Amino acid sequence: MAIKHYQKLVRDRIPEIIEADGKACVTEVLSDERYLQMLDAKLDEELAEYQESKSLEELADLLEVIQSVVTARGWSLEQLEQVRAEKASKRGGFRKKLMLKEVTDQ
Repeated sequence: MAIKHYQKLVRDRIPEIIEADGKACVTEVLSDERYLQMLDAKLDEELAEYQESKSLEELADLLEVIQSVVTARGWSLEQLEQVRAEKASKRGGFRKKLMLKEVTDQ
């Protein structure tokens, strides 16, 4: 019997998927503080996976983690969108594909 050890945050349905595959797993419900730490680590993990694959699926995973971070920190998705929209209004987005190369004092 092979045992694999993990210390990673997983999606809510992963334990039932593992068990449906005829395997057993051990999980732990995290404290709020540890959950935020693990979400931050998951952000890094998902970003690295997206950077490697450039796939829409990995980008969706990154968005899922971002939404979870927002909720865990006590914010709402509406607040996130409001802040995003305000920044876009004041500073613009990234649609013009601009790369800043140089600034000179005059």
